[in-house]
Amino acid sequence: MKITPMTQSLVLHFGEMGSRWGLNRTLGQMYALIVLTEAPLNADQISEALQISRSNVSMGLKELKSWNLIKLQHIPGDRKEYFSAPSDIWEIARTLVLERRKRELDPTLSTLRDALMEQATSEADQYAQMRVKQMHDLLEMVTLWTTELQGMSSDKLAALLKLGEGISKLLDVKDKLLLR
Repeated sequence: MKITPMTQSLVLHFGEMGSRWGLNRTLGQMYALIVLTEAPLNADQISEALQISRSNVSMGLKELKSWNLIKLQHIPGDRKEYFSAPSDIWEIARTLVLERRKRELDPTLSTLRDALMEQATSEADQYAQMRVKQMHDLLEMVTLWTTELQGMSSDKLAALLKLGEGISKLLDVKDKLLLR
């Protein structure tokens, strides 16, 4: 499978970015290729396009499936498995947020809760627990916020993000009104 120079450039870039986002380079490249290709791809096509081994592709596909980022498809008359990404970019974003939350925030919240349940035996422990409580409360708010975002339609998410700085300005007006 031959890919265009533009797709090649983006695949290489997302490979680099993937390594910064906690994925390996190959996984980032594979996902970029799947997202940027209209038709579903099979493992052989991915291997050929990215010039990586078939076994590496198989491992990467398993990882992308575990993240719920790709869908398995079958094409009538073809025994191969094909893979595609959701067509809605907002669905991809929601999935990434949810999966990162499960892998990163939830275990951290659990550890913070455990630390808050311990009896502080010194002033240093009391201070540490106060800081842990602040971290816990912040992560709890982020978790609740991401849960709210998961239920929003793509149109509502887009509208929310377009508000951007407007939300901050609205909160400033609210604060001024409350000071009166």
